[in-house]
Amino acid sequence: MMTRSRSSNFAYKLAGSIVVFVLCFAISLILGAADTTYQDLWHAITGSGMGDKALMLREIRIPREVGAILVGAAFAVSGAVMQGVTRNPLADPGLLGLTSGANLALAIGIVFIPGLNYFGIMIACFIGAAVGSALVIALGSMRQGSLSPIRIVLAGAAVSAFLYAIADGLGLIFKVSKDVSMWTAGGLIGTTWGQLQTIAPVILFGLVATLFMSNQVTLLSLSDEVATGLGQKLAQIKAVMFVLIVLLTGASVALVGNMAFVGLMIPHIVRRFVGTDYRYILPFSVFAGASFMLIADTIGRTLHSPYETPVAAVVAMLGLPFFLFVVRKGGKALS
Repeated sequence: MMTRSRSSNFAYKLAGSIVVFVLCFAISLILGAADTTYQDLWHAITGSGMGDKALMLREIRIPREVGAILVGAAFAVSGAVMQGVTRNPLADPGLLGLTSGANLALAIGIVFIPGLNYFGIMIACFIGAAVGSALVIALGSMRQGSLSPIRIVLAGAAVSAFLYAIADGLGLIFKVSKDVSMWTAGGLIGTTWGQLQTIAPVILFGLVATLFMSNQVTLLSLSDEVATGLGQKLAQIKAVMFVLIVLLTGASVALVGNMAFVGLMIPHIVRRFVGTDYRYILPFSVFAGASFMLIADTIGRTLHSPYETPVAAVVAMLGLPFFLFVVRKGGKALS
C-alpha cells in the first residue's frame, strides 16, 4: 500500500513537471527579439502559414529550443547518473573533465581535419569526453583510498584547465581560434534541423537506456557491497553507464560547446521533490533539465534583446552559487 501511494504521488509530480515543461517550451518559442504570437506559432507548427514570422519560428527558433530540450535533458540525466554511480554529490560532466575533453577533441578535429562534418565532430567529442573523464579518474585515484568528492573535483579542475589550455594553444598556433570559439561559445545559436537529425537519436537512445537502468543506479548509489550482495555485476554496469554518460555528454557538447553546472544542479533539486530512488530521479530529471535549459536560453535571448547573452554564461551565473552552496552543505544541498 505504501509503495502504491508513493508511486501515485510520483505520478502526480511527474505530470506537474511535464506541464511546467510544456509551458516553458511554449513561452520560449514566443519570447525573443522578434515579436511573435501563438497564432504565428500555430502557423509555423502546422505549416499553414508561410509568412516571415512563421518561417523564422520554423527554421530558427523551434530547432533551437528543441536543441535546448535535448541538451538540458542529457546533461541533467548524465549528472544524476554520475552522482549515483560515484556517490559523489559534486559530480557533473562539466566539472569532471568530460566537456573539456570533448572541447579539446573538437579543436583537434577542426585543426587536423578541415571540413569535418557534424557527425565527425560528434564522434570526436565522444572520444574526447571519454579521455577527459579517464584522466580525471586516474589523477584523482593516484593516492590510496577512495575518491573523495573534493579530491575528484580538484582533479577535474586541474585536468579541465589543462585541456582547455591545449585547445586554446592549438587555436592560436593554427589560427583557428575563431572557428573553435564559434563551437564552444556559440551555445544554441544557429542550431539547425540537420544538426538535430544527427544528435537527437544519440541523446534519445542514451536517455532511454539510462531510464531502463535506473534501478541499477539506485543500488550503486547505496554501496558497491549492497549492489554486489543483490547480484549486480558492478564492472559491467559501471562500464555501460560510463558509455551512456559519454554519449550524452559528447553529443551535447557537439551541439552547444562548453557547459557546466546543469548536471550538478538539476539532480539535487529533483531529489528534493522525489527522494533518492533513481527510478524517480532520472525521469523527473529529463523534464527538469529540459525546462531549465529552455528558461536559461530564453533569458539569454531576451535579457539584452536584440543582443544575446551566451546561454553558458546564464547557466554559470546560476550554477556557480549553487556549487558553492553544495560544497558548504557538505554535498547534501537540497537532498
